[in-house]
Amino acid sequence: MLNNDRLLLLAELARLGSMREVADELGTTTSTVSQQLAVLAREAGTALIEPDGRRVRLTPAGRRLARHAVTILAAVEAARLDLDPSAEPAGTVRVAGFATAIRRSLLPIVAALPARHERLRVLIHEHEPAEALQLLAGDRVDLALTYDYNLAPAGFPDTFEVTALWSNDWSLGVPERSTVDGDSLEVFRKFRDTHWLVNSRNTADEDVVRTVASMAGYAPRIAHRADSLELIQDLIVAGLGVGLLPADQPTMDGVALIPLRRPDVRMRAFAVTRPGRRAWPPLNVVLDLLATAAPPARP
Repeated sequence: MLNNDRLLLLAELARLGSMREVADELGTTTSTVSQQLAVLAREAGTALIEPDGRRVRLTPAGRRLARHAVTILAAVEAARLDLDPSAEPAGTVRVAGFATAIRRSLLPIVAALPARHERLRVLIHEHEPAEALQLLAGDRVDLALTYDYNLAPAGFPDTFEVTALWSNDWSLGVPERSTVDGDSLEVFRKFRDTHWLVNSRNTADEDVVRTVASMAGYAPRIAHRADSLELIQDLIVAGLGVGLLPADQPTMDGVALIPLRRPDVRMRAFAVTRPGRRAWPPLNVVLDLLATAAPPARP
């Protein structure tokens, strides 16, 4: 029989990476963590950790058992709450997401949690979708907030469960003196000979730019890549190009937004989890709050 308390230690070691951090997180000592993991290894009948310089790391069997441990502990917690619905969800939810979703959706939830669920914590990691999904697949986070565009849809493997959160329109950010009327193709033709600015850590917006430009009859000249929307605007003001920007956010002086219609350009935000994890009460609370706070995603 595998002891749940020891499985928790293993799961925390997989998440945090060192016995000292596990001890600090759970309010115990490093020697106690080491001793209990040794007992767990005997219970499992295989080595779970191995030396890695002055630290330790999980063996392949240890990593597999740690993944099972998260599922087992979530099921135990779900059963506890099912038997005692008044019990307070407790635990740490690790979230990896892109900056806009963190600001728009997650931070309001985190700010309100202490008053509603004082034993629930959220750890935030800022990552682009591919990075967030890789962390989720490796069980290094519990929830990924990702995005795509209607003109560059992302495919999710069956190993994930996906919930649509919200969508918003995007426009073309241009120097303030630039004007053009018409649909998206006419707008793109206006800037046929202009340099284009795209994201440096994700290709979704570049895929949109190339798609619409192709429909307009040319291949865009991708010149500069930047990770932040603020820097994209700085580059536009400096006259270095044009790029996609959200239509519902204010721009800095010197930047104008030209609507993109027919075809529309929309960003779509998603909450992504691993199968079976939604039953874990802390994660379920966060997902419910995200769904409640988010306006319905446009079809």
